[in-house]
Amino acid sequence: MVTRIDRLGIERALSHDGRPSSDFDLNPEARPKSISLKPAGVLLPIIERDSGLQLILTKRSSTIKHHPGQIAFPGGRVDPSDASHIEAALREADEEIGLAPKNVDVLGELPTHETVSNYIMHPVVGWITQDFTPRLEAAEVSEMFEVPLMHVLDMSNYTVQSRIWRGQVRKFYTVPYGPYYIWGATARVLRSFAQKVIL
Repeated sequence: MVTRIDRLGIERALSHDGRPSSDFDLNPEARPKSISLKPAGVLLPIIERDSGLQLILTKRSSTIKHHPGQIAFPGGRVDPSDASHIEAALREADEEIGLAPKNVDVLGELPTHETVSNYIMHPVVGWITQDFTPRLEAAEVSEMFEVPLMHVLDMSNYTVQSRIWRGQVRKFYTVPYGPYYIWGATARVLRSFAQKVIL
């Protein structure tokens, strides 16, 4: 178990190669034979508080079409105008929570994650250089909150659960925190982060 981590430690951890993950890791039989994946960039924003390092997450609006009410990273699809998935992640974080790109130092990236909704997610880890005033895009984000980074880096906090989806049992990772049920792709990416840090 990791007991302490700092910016340099995170950068070192991210410099190591990792294995891509997928929503189908726990459900290989559900994987379609042919998938056309759309690129997306998401940001894992880390901010230093007096209480320690915190990870910023969002709760998606209940009115949004895809994954309403779920816990997510700021981010979204890579637009044609984006130079890269990193630029897309930073742009989306600015649009969704008001975190300006100039206020983020990119520390590195995690392995890609393939989602059941046919996206290839590129997780980008960013260090917030100074505090900011959140500005939520209400149509997409209903809440922004912080989770102690050590909570999501502790592998003992992860469990595998299941539910019936489209008539089949589907398994998924979870890493709950307080009232927030963090699961699915978000939990799987965070688990990849934890695995890299404890190497």
